[in-house]
Amino acid sequence: MTIPERLSCAIFDVDGTLASTNELIFATFNHLTRRHLGREYTPAEIISFFGPPEEGAVDAMFGASRTPEIMDELCGFYRDHHSSMARLHEGMDGVLRLLKDHGVRLAVFTGKGRRTAAITLEELGIAHYFEMVVTGNDVVRYKPDPEGISRILSAFGVPPAETIMVGDSMADVRASRQAGVAVAAVLWDAYDRQRVLDAGLDLVFETVPAFMDWCRSRVDGHVRAVPTA
Repeated sequence: MTIPERLSCAIFDVDGTLASTNELIFATFNHLTRRHLGREYTPAEIISFFGPPEEGAVDAMFGASRTPEIMDELCGFYRDHHSSMARLHEGMDGVLRLLKDHGVRLAVFTGKGRRTAAITLEELGIAHYFEMVVTGNDVVRYKPDPEGISRILSAFGVPPAETIMVGDSMADVRASRQAGVAVAAVLWDAYDRQRVLDAGLDLVFETVPAFMDWCRSRVDGHVRAVPTA
């Protein structure tokens, strides 16, 4: 995949990419399973339910008839414990500000459901950076299908050659490749780290400062869309 010389659009995953949320996600599901099923799940077991948004995992764990009730409880716990169990990765606010100030179109493509994605973006104070948010509830075909990326490119009218998908998983890698978009694999909190490394990608970043330096190299000299504060 061609690495963009000029960056017009950056699409971000959420969990593990923008934010450290694994502790919160696992705690949320185990709060529900302890209360309603009398058991806990390991992180690997919880992750095995993912692909669809949270409703899919809730259907599988508790039965579809209970999904509305359980989802309300899930989102309540998730919001109430967000500030103590999740955080924005240090430096990511600066990355988003840099890109936004230089006119790069910013979007989110996440497997999270619409409700939990909104909670995370709002609680971390970064929702205002993104012109478009595509969640697992907004697509027919989930990651690694490229539907979400394609929808963003179409809405923004930007070419794949000037776009990157920033993510930490093989689902992000596969979706990007199918959409014809370069993937910036960020590994500072990747659950799928070794598989991503083994994929032989051109853009791999171990730290947020390294990713910031690359982003700066793609926007330096471009006219800022808005003045910096």
